[in-house]
Amino acid sequence: MGAEHNTDELACLGEWVAVGHKAALATVVSTWGSSPRPVGSHLVINDQGEFLGSVSGGCIEGAVVAEALEVMADGDPRTLDFGVSDEEAWDVGLSCGGAIRIYLERVE
Repeated sequence: MGAEHNTDELACLGEWVAVGHKAALATVVSTWGSSPRPVGSHLVINDQGEFLGSVSGGCIEGAVVAEALEVMADGDPRTLDFGVSDEEAWDVGLSCGGAIRIYLERVE
């Protein structure tokens, strides 16, 4: 189901862009320890705050969506790191004992 699920997310991203929405793609690029989603998982976000997919099983999606809105505005890609040693990880619910790195980019 993973590959099919990612295809659905990317197809949705393409549809958003085709109708004129700004959009962003978040991709899990590395994990360490306990991580709810594997490398290659996607979350797609549009300029209306709509999103599809998952990069964390729900625990950090809100933070990623907020960063995505900034990426759509300024066009600068960024790498986001969340982990148990990071105070923000506790704030967003990533207390599972692992770490995750997410690459976030605007899609046009």
